[in-house]
Amino acid sequence: MTKKSDGVAQAVTTIISDMMERIMDRVLQTDPFIPENHRAAKPLYAALVPDEIFKGSHFERRFVTPFGSVWEKLAVVVSTEMHGSCEQGKLIEGTIKSERLRRIQETLNKLEHSGRGKEGKVRPNWLNELKYILAGDGEVVPVSVMCDLFIDSITTGKKYAFELKAPLPNSDQTKVSKEKMFKLLAMENYPVDAAYYALPYNPYGTKENYAWSFPLRWFDMKNDPSVLIGSEFWDLIGGEGTYGAFITSVNALGVEYRERIYREYLGIEPPEHSSPTVLK
Repeated sequence: MTKKSDGVAQAVTTIISDMMERIMDRVLQTDPFIPENHRAAKPLYAALVPDEIFKGSHFERRFVTPFGSVWEKLAVVVSTEMHGSCEQGKLIEGTIKSERLRRIQETLNKLEHSGRGKEGKVRPNWLNELKYILAGDGEVVPVSVMCDLFIDSITTGKKYAFELKAPLPNSDQTKVSKEKMFKLLAMENYPVDAAYYALPYNPYGTKENYAWSFPLRWFDMKNDPSVLIGSEFWDLIGGEGTYGAFITSVNALGVEYRERIYREYLGIEPPEHSSPTVLK
């Protein structure tokens, strides 16, 4: 493992372990599942479904929310090591020609209402859409955009903006992200060299197989150069091999915490001869 991979692995281990320890403390100490409370609050559910099912749901709710912020924390650490800086929640201000703003809304509206009326199905195409938008003129209008991540790279000399979303984003989130990306690239003062819609990993395995329907309305998830999934994102912000180090670290942590959750939270021994789920 290279020195850079060691740094990525350490960052992943530290950030995710800290989060998991907080979750374990919460579900075991400060906010445990109490069967009597569940039965009193939902007697019908308790009469029909074993308590253990709702105990699992109790853990899931306390796991999913804090995990949303982990991706950005990891990206900041990895990007800073590679590019020298990375900011979360960066506000970028500039001006955009009025016709470009109109064309942004026109483009989004066509995608949102695709298949209705006489025009038929409109398929997303980032390069064609951006070319059309940038051809717009008019008076300049002040605009500000808050991007999830911003990298001003001392390595490449370029500025990158990212909309970093969960691997299965909803349609509204994706629409907002695409609008922000269009605006960043349409600004007169060129505050970014590139804007990306990024997903930290791919639950479908390969980019060619990505099939979550909601973002497909807004992006050609397989072909748009503005879309980064899994290794494309991590290797861009951290250099080649970053995603491999990330995956290795997550899977190692998974072995430890899956066993602890079985024993400490569910109160049972881990199933024998079961194949552990691994991130790829």
